[in-house]
Amino acid sequence: MLFMPIVVLFYKDNGLEMRHIFILQAIYSIAIVALEIPSGYLADVLGRKITLVLGTILGFFGFLTYSFSYGFVGFLIAEVILGLGQSLISGADSALLYDSLLESGKKNKYIKYEGRMVSIGNFAEAVAGISGGLLATLSLRYPYYAQTLVAFIGIPAALLLIEPIRQKKLAKMKFTGILKIVKYSLHDNYELKWNIIFSSVIGAATLTMAWFVQPYFDLVLLPIGLFGVLWTILNLTVGFSAMIAHRIEMNLKQTKTMIGITLLIPAGYIIVSRINTMWGIGVLLIFYIVRGIATPVLKDYINKLCDSDIRATVLSVRNFVIRIFFAIIGPFVGWYTDNFSLQAALLLSGIVFFVLAVITLIMQLKVLKAKN
Repeated sequence: MLFMPIVVLFYKDNGLEMRHIFILQAIYSIAIVALEIPSGYLADVLGRKITLVLGTILGFFGFLTYSFSYGFVGFLIAEVILGLGQSLISGADSALLYDSLLESGKKNKYIKYEGRMVSIGNFAEAVAGISGGLLATLSLRYPYYAQTLVAFIGIPAALLLIEPIRQKKLAKMKFTGILKIVKYSLHDNYELKWNIIFSSVIGAATLTMAWFVQPYFDLVLLPIGLFGVLWTILNLTVGFSAMIAHRIEMNLKQTKTMIGITLLIPAGYIIVSRINTMWGIGVLLIFYIVRGIATPVLKDYINKLCDSDIRATVLSVRNFVIRIFFAIIGPFVGWYTDNFSLQAALLLSGIVFFVLAVITLIMQLKVLKAKN
């Protein structure tokens, strides 16, 4: 993600305001939503490798489109292509990992390996933060050119993946089959339902914060030359915490882990909204530590509650709900930022995510209490 340290600066350099930026990201989310669940179902029917290959091809063409676009419409087209590509990848990747571990008798180590996958991704993004920042000193467009080349590498990488043998595989594509799994995930299986919704609230909260980070750097008067450095540090933080997520969850257990995530993620928003100096960056570091722990842990809770034949679809339902939350909240907080202030928008976001997280946590705890 070479472009991430300067993405907001790039948008503004091309005439966009914060509301336009959040609208673009909402459109990206909607593009993902359009195919999220069907693509997960496709992965369960045809195989995860096929959808991952298709997703990486679309990712390449999406960044190629970005490289040669200079306004909202061009960026919109690029986001739609990227969104469709990401929908084919999300869910299928974690499902392929879990079933690979299941095949080799290591399913109990899923949090460890999902955490390792998250950490390696963030270490790579940390390197990209420095590289992208350096490229941006020459031109804000150069990171996008380089990102197109990086995206292309994903195609042969996906082709080299090995599809694990599953205990059970869906026989054929049926629209009613998709609806049946969605109903099972969000209605029939009460424990799975609230795990998905809780995980989605936290996922939407961490996704929204990612788009506040650079404006916050600007607010505290961080030199532009340090944007890439701080972005790198934040991603390294996620990487290291994801690596030890399985140990933390093992010690705290499910209930305490979920309570900690519920309190700390919204608290990050609220505390940062009250600080307009460099000290606020320290709070962002804590927020990103919690993010690194939450991602693999919450996915593991969901994986344990579904079978191999529907796993990619169920994980896609989770990603679908995350994007729905973001598509609703994102444009509003972007508009709120433009019309009031960044700190007011951070405070409002923190309150909204706290209320949503507490409600879904209470429902989960009720399920766990009844189960025990």
